[in-house]
Amino acid sequence: MPTRNVVLSELQQQLVETLVQSGRYQNASEVLRDGLRLIAERERREDAKLEALKQSARLGWADVSAGRYADVADDQLEDFIGQLGRRAAQAAKTAS
Repeated sequence: MPTRNVVLSELQQQLVETLVQSGRYQNASEVLRDGLRLIAERERREDAKLEALKQSARLGWADVSAGRYADVADDQLEDFIGQLGRRAAQAAKTAS
């Protein structure tokens, strides 16, 4: 396993020491590896969110191109969003 030298702030060093002394980790390397696993998981979630957003945008633009949209006047927007929310809640209720 490759060895790396890292520079930690005083606060980070104290956190590592506290975690090791608590018995949760055997050494500083375990603390840092766990931190890196958390970062990797966060990156995977962010990538998945971005892909879902891109897919939603593609579907949305396809709907606009096909004329599947509704023009809503500014003063009716809150009511329209409320209707969408009620429909979504009903669909979720029906699905479960």
